Amino acid sequence: MDHLDEISVEELQAALDEVDGAKPTQRLLAAIAYKNGVSQTDLADWYGIQRRTIYSWLMRLESRPLADAVVDADRSGRPRKLTADQRETFEETLQQPPSEAGVDASAWNPSLVQRYLRDTFGVEYSRPSCRRLMKEAGLSYRPARRTDSDGSDESGGWVP
Repeated sequence: MDHLDEISVEELQAALDEVDGAKPTQRLLAAIAYKNGVSQTDLADWYGIQRRTIYSWLMRLESRPLADAVVDADRSGRPRKLTADQRETFEETLQQPPSEAGVDASAWNPSLVQRYLRDTFGVEYSRPSCRRLMKEAGLSYRPARRTDSDGSDESGGWVP
């Protein structure tokens, strides 16, 4: 065994009790299996990842405190288009019917949200991104369904 000589299985198991999330758990379980004689190649096959990924996990576990080694570093990603205040205002707006925001419609939909964001805040979002923003704001999509014997439909759409 070339890695993790300074870390016991008991330490790895104790760390396993402290972590949250699938990735940290997976990394610790792989390390425990490795300490029990499973090869890096077999671990890579088990997890459906490349052997060098297993190697990287083991090296991280060896060189850092366990709590830090099992989690990924923060990634900056693309900056948000809406400021925190704009986002809060937008999410509050979505909790009301569009007419409260001066929009002539009975319910919010991604196209309407896309126009609202452009006209109100001057930012462009794709329709899939608008659906994601709507979900993050607490809206969910309710499909239309038949409600009575005369064939009338209950309207569907995005609802808080």
